[in-house]
Amino acid sequence: MAKQAERRAATSEAILNAARRLFGTHGFAATTMDDIAEAASVAKGAVYHHFKTKEAVFEAVFDQVSRDLVAEIDRAARTEKDVLTAMVAGTQHYFAATAKGPTGRIILRDGPAVLGWERWREIDAQHFGGKMPRALSAAMEAGLIARQPVEPLARLLLGAVTEAAVACAGRADIARAGAEYARAFKSLVEALRVAA
Repeated sequence: MAKQAERRAATSEAILNAARRLFGTHGFAATTMDDIAEAASVAKGAVYHHFKTKEAVFEAVFDQVSRDLVAEIDRAARTEKDVLTAMVAGTQHYFAATAKGPTGRIILRDGPAVLGWERWREIDAQHFGGKMPRALSAAMEAGLIARQPVEPLARLLLGAVTEAAVACAGRADIARAGAEYARAFKSLVEALRVAA
């Protein structure tokens, strides 16, 4: 029984790894279930056994990429002097990571289109989007920003980041645009800081 579970897990992992490469390189629309099966070295039936639709494969990949991105953001923000500068550093890393290659294609270009905005936001709230309210609460506890309702402020800041990320995704000069939006976000966050 354990070996069968291990085989199932290995097959699922192979499918997700193959799909992540294909979605990241070619995009959702240009990737077929046949492509995924071939790249994973499994039968197409095995792909359908684990994932009923291509959208289900994409959602699993999106969740995985989001989780990996948050781990990268945490590493980038860990060395900052306080929670506000960590928020800025983390957001700068988010813009940089989503401004290029497979991560940007999966998170920003295909994510909202394939999943729909509501599901995209639900998954994001479990990862990057969920960090904003926690960071703001920590900033209030540390006396860095004035106490106020966290949820509206978090939604406003996250809305700004999301809108900026989507705007970046549509630009030819994504990296430059991301740097500009990151500087603007820093200005927003620093304006919240209580004067010492």
